[in-house]
Amino acid sequence: MSCLITMSQKELHRLEFIQRIRGRSLTVVQAAALLGLSRSQVHRLLQAYDRAGADGLVSKKRGRPSNRRHSEDFRNTVLDLVREHYRDFGPTLAAEKLLERHRIAVSKETLRQWMIQAGIWTSRSERKKRVFQPRGRRDCFGELIQIDGSHHWW
Repeated sequence: MSCLITMSQKELHRLEFIQRIRGRSLTVVQAAALLGLSRSQVHRLLQAYDRAGADGLVSKKRGRPSNRRHSEDFRNTVLDLVREHYRDFGPTLAAEKLLERHRIAVSKETLRQWMIQAGIWTSRSERKKRVFQPRGRRDCFGELIQIDGSHHWW
């Protein structure tokens, strides 16, 4: 039975050291020093590896939403206020005005992400760039550009 396990580079590095400990080519104290962990933490990793194999070293919080996230109701309330009062504001100024006028404290970065997801705001790098007509090459090196629009050779 083979299953697919998604691991970060850090977790793969830990797996390599755990396997070396189990292969008796490395001690727990040496692995702790190389990994930058305490000896007891390496023992916990060994126990997790013994119980669940490589899957025991994978972070259990991967793919789960944050415990510190705002509720959907709060998010929708903030976005409604931004749409109604601050549609043409950037996230920094909108966050300041929400705090000043509505007593709602939201991080400017959180508000920026919400505004991008809702389609209210686009970052400068994502805005359309203006397309300019390319200028033709000059006939001679050091030739001046004619600014007044006349076609005479001065």
